[in-house]
Amino acid sequence: MAAAPALSQRRATSEPEPFLTTTVGKKVVMAVTGVILFGFVIVHMLGNLQVYMGAEAINAYGVSLHTLLHGGGIWLFRAVLLTAVLLHIWAMTALTLANRRARGVGYREWKARESTYASRTMRWSGVFLLAFIVFHLLHFTTGDLHPDFIPGDVYHNVITGFQVVPVAILYILATLALALHLFHGGWSMLQTLGLNHPRYNRLRNMVCMGLTTLVVIGNLSFPVAVLTGLLR
Repeated sequence: MAAAPALSQRRATSEPEPFLTTTVGKKVVMAVTGVILFGFVIVHMLGNLQVYMGAEAINAYGVSLHTLLHGGGIWLFRAVLLTAVLLHIWAMTALTLANRRARGVGYREWKARESTYASRTMRWSGVFLLAFIVFHLLHFTTGDLHPDFIPGDVYHNVITGFQVVPVAILYILATLALALHLFHGGWSMLQTLGLNHPRYNRLRNMVCMGLTTLVVIGNLSFPVAVLTGLLR
């Protein structure tokens, strides 16, 4: 009979569960990596807008990225992004599996009442965007999937790349998927980081919508400008 109190005492004095193994910890990882990736998407889009300033401007921008910190800056940047992507995927997968285990038997009848379309498609849009990122790197970074890739000539690569209509359509679809992911991801990210209050939720919605709209318009403009002849 004395063993039971001893066992309870050991359990009470046991070490707490590591933070990253908890649901809250994984959500924090999702939020922090989301901030990094959201910021990259915005900066990446703003930098690419220099294509409208002509070949000299966008090509000089490309050179500056590869010569930053004597060439080490681009690799540091890539390492941070790769780490953020891997951690983001890990946290998302772990949370998804935990939710399925907690749910048990599936619902006999399910109706979306409070969830939005963006929230319900987060996982699918994430998988699609991951596949698109691989294509994007092989298309514009290494040139393996580009029809006429010239290293260092960013302007030429953009024009000839988007002149392939199926590729341009793929970029348009990816941008729309990114819009859903960014909006709900930004909303959830701010909520996880503690920026959740009835007084500020409207502002939070406006910020997420505004930044998402900015990214969508900017990224959609590139393939559309090439297809319509605005960029030649």
